[in-house]
Amino acid sequence: MNHVNITLRKIDKYRWEVPKTGMMRVPGIIYSSEAMLRGGAQQEPLKQVANVATLPGILKASLAMPDMHWGYGFPIGGVAAFDWQEGVVSPGGVGYDINCGVRLATTALDESSVRPRLVELVNALYRDIPCGVGSTGSIKLSVAEEKKVLVNGSRWAVSQGYGEASDLAHTEDGGCLPDADPAIVSERALKRGKKQLGTLGSGNHFIEVGVVERIYDEEAARVMGLYPDQITLMIHSGSRGFGYQVCDDFLGRMTRAMKAADFKLPDRQLACAPIQSEQGQRYLRAMACAANYAWANRQILLHHSRRVFEKVLGLGPRDLSMRLVYDVCHNIAKKETHLIDGKKRVTCVHRKGATRSFAPGHPAVCDTYRRIGQPTLIPGDMGTASYVMVGTQKAMEETFGSTCHGAGRMLSRKAAKKASKGRAIHRELEDKGILVRWTGRSTLAEEMPEAYKDVSQVVAVAHGAGISRKVARLRPIAVVKG
Repeated sequence: MNHVNITLRKIDKYRWEVPKTGMMRVPGIIYSSEAMLRGGAQQEPLKQVANVATLPGILKASLAMPDMHWGYGFPIGGVAAFDWQEGVVSPGGVGYDINCGVRLATTALDESSVRPRLVELVNALYRDIPCGVGSTGSIKLSVAEEKKVLVNGSRWAVSQGYGEASDLAHTEDGGCLPDADPAIVSERALKRGKKQLGTLGSGNHFIEVGVVERIYDEEAARVMGLYPDQITLMIHSGSRGFGYQVCDDFLGRMTRAMKAADFKLPDRQLACAPIQSEQGQRYLRAMACAANYAWANRQILLHHSRRVFEKVLGLGPRDLSMRLVYDVCHNIAKKETHLIDGKKRVTCVHRKGATRSFAPGHPAVCDTYRRIGQPTLIPGDMGTASYVMVGTQKAMEETFGSTCHGAGRMLSRKAAKKASKGRAIHRELEDKGILVRWTGRSTLAEEMPEAYKDVSQVVAVAHGAGISRKVARLRPIAVVKG
């Protein structure tokens, strides 16, 4: 299947089918515009959609969101649900950066009050929040304390004074997955996690100071506390070296087990285990540890960011009023109940580079947002915009309550570096009124705006298809990149 070009059948303006052929158990469904599917680069992720459709126990369809691009095993932007009793769990369907996610906070400030101090602010965020490959923070954990982080997630961070109890209510799953078992995690993973809590990381991770540029849904924006010209803060980070090691450990074990069992797959990167097997359950419990580490990490990053804003701008907590709107995770596998063909089915939903998009009234949506639907946060590249959206009933019916998670890469890191040669990306951004600070010689080249799809087009597909609804557009004014 890897050597065959994928032919698509158009369903409607925003949906395309990969017809069921060969080993595929279900069709593939792609959410995209016609323009976004053009070009040879789309063939690889389309093949991955078809490959995922061959996995045992997959339900309804192998899905890809409009930010789809090539990933390890599963495409990034891939969503797949498996029957809880008969299906499999695949580390490649979650990704290496387990619970990489985004959180958005509002403030009581407007652009005019921050712009005069913006250089000082972005310098302080860059100085005070550790970022870059292998960066370590000020929090040094004993093994016993690290295990508490792995079990309790954001709750641990708040209990240690990093943030407020209200932050937990506005975090997906309250910032903690149950059934996390640190005893399953390798010594190497624990060692990597001990010194990295409260650090941003590298690659596409960022802290972004933004401005609310446009409101699309007045009621939803009011409920979230968003209004025009308001200063916001967005944080994108994950489980750091800890989550990477958990993924690597289990990929190795599952690959060896499948080889011994002579289990045939179209791509060895789809290594998996039955959900109900010992290996499958162990992975889910270790994955929960990494997810909880990531939530604690983002909670600490928000706390540090609050302190930086207060110090630089000379404000007290009440005057700054930095409140968490929501924290969404992607790169996760979750036990969820969904209505399929009129019947309730217990599933394991893999969202790799995809965001939960639960509808109004869903019991998993916190009280604040239950009337409007779960907030979903869609960051773009650092030179254009980010979007706030909400979940919909259509997402529950079509995508297991899922939507896109960002702009999605168009160029590989190598291709981006080549395309940016001779350019001063930071100066180009400054000309647009965006200050940027970064770690690593090639970071800005790899993350240049043209490396990504147009986030407005991605969001237009998600909104047009009805799998999430636009609430607000945010414009970046300062960015710290790992």
